[in-house]
Amino acid sequence: MTSPWSSRLLPLIGPLLLFALWQLAVSAQWLNPVLLPSPLDTLGFMFQSFAEPSMRTDITSTLYRTLAAFAFAAAVGVPLGVILGSSEKVYRSLEFLIDFFRSTPSSALIPLFMLIFGISDANKIAIAAFAAVLVILFNSAYGVMNAKKTRLMAAKVMGISRWHIFKDILLMESLAQTFVGLRTGVSIALVIVIVAEMFIGSENGLGHRIIDAQQVFNIKDMYASILITGALGYLLNLAFLLIEKKTVHWSSQA
Repeated sequence: MTSPWSSRLLPLIGPLLLFALWQLAVSAQWLNPVLLPSPLDTLGFMFQSFAEPSMRTDITSTLYRTLAAFAFAAAVGVPLGVILGSSEKVYRSLEFLIDFFRSTPSSALIPLFMLIFGISDANKIAIAAFAAVLVILFNSAYGVMNAKKTRLMAAKVMGISRWHIFKDILLMESLAQTFVGLRTGVSIALVIVIVAEMFIGSENGLGHRIIDAQQVFNIKDMYASILITGALGYLLNLAFLLIEKKTVHWSSQA
């Protein structure tokens, strides 16, 4: 039987393996040491950078853009997905448009959004929201459409009103799938915000910091910023997992 402590330590195995492989690559000089500093040097530089106001500003800026884009995407995607999913015929009629834009790389639409919003925070937030809203809408709609048919039939047989079926069965049944969409959506929003900060005129943000460090050959800063970006994405995903466990605590039940 696995002890609680060993279960808590399991998530550390992946990072330890990554850093072990990284150190092996440095020691074996698989790459130029100038291009690949050791993990200890990089982590040391990363923790030192937290004391810099510029790093805190960059993290705050990226987090603000990501959460703003995600909030807009969730506010639009969840209710619209639930509405479309409650009528499968309506969803099927719009399925091509949803899948077409969901399959189109959002980064390819950066020039279009630049024409509409210019070089501003609104541009970065809008394109990240666009990418996230389609994933959230898709998952919310399929969560409603895949609600257990036996519960729906039993509710209809008992004469329960359509509103209560929608509110108490369809909406509740869709929550597990909706949270999958929300977790995926916030990750996509972060990715697109980072890309936008790299290639759309930006004065701050982790994406701007990464590309700026690469251009001036500040390799440790580049790797440190990449690690912070990954950690930020992991923490956002972890936060949604905790919310999901508290909100959809019945999802594993029949």
